[in-house]
Amino acid sequence: MKKINTLLDLSGKTAIVTGGAKGIGYSIAYRLGEAGASVVIANRNRKNGIDAANKLKKFGFKAFAVKTDVSKEADVKNLISSTMKKYGGLDILVNNAGIYPSVSLEQMSLRDFQEVISINLNSVFLCTKYAAQEMVKKSKGGKIINITSVDAIHPSSVGLAHYDASKHGVWGFTKNIALELAPHNIWVNAIAPGGILTPGLKRLQESMPNNIDNKKMIEDITQKLPMRRLGDPDEIGKVALFLASDMSSYMTGTQIVVDGGMLLFM
Repeated sequence: MKKINTLLDLSGKTAIVTGGAKGIGYSIAYRLGEAGASVVIANRNRKNGIDAANKLKKFGFKAFAVKTDVSKEADVKNLISSTMKKYGGLDILVNNAGIYPSVSLEQMSLRDFQEVISINLNSVFLCTKYAAQEMVKKSKGGKIINITSVDAIHPSSVGLAHYDASKHGVWGFTKNIALELAPHNIWVNAIAPGGILTPGLKRLQESMPNNIDNKKMIEDITQKLPMRRLGDPDEIGKVALFLASDMSSYMTGTQIVVDGGMLLFM
């Protein structure tokens, strides 16, 4: 048996975290960096990505940023090639980037729907495709972690039809790709967060339809949660570290729900 510190040791491994500049993404990047991985922050906003990488470096971690719109194939190809050039390998991919603007079905345009699908679902396909190619080529196996949502299991509120469609898609994609990549020792799993206190949650509250009291909605959800609180981004980061490490050596094609018990009352 391996010792516990060895099981969690990611020294010598390289990890890409999309949307890694803030919130859940940054917390995941931090935990992977703390465990010894060289971290690549993929972020659409160049400055935010660089700031996050520099922040990680101040903790003594290895990190750099690549400006990436994960919905664009050329950007994803550049992300993978930049990672290979910088670190010479790729062992862990965390597909975290995503958006969840609230729009009612009546007001939702095709463009609104397609933008969410493009960023939340198409990006997972693109990043997984090109990251897996390098993992297979190196024949060292790998870990792919997709951030879904409790909305991949049960809708959390109105106004998120496009988001729910995208997250159901990511969960289905996760299971199928886990089958395909298992012969290459690449394990593919998902994390389904519930309500997490992130900058994105604040933006969601601000974008809710006018007929919905978003403050009251959040308060109602919090009161119904068995834990009586929303989650901290680091509580997702710690689960991502578990899936990225040898602690999850016999897991693929599964989804870990981290929701403070939210699904118990849905």
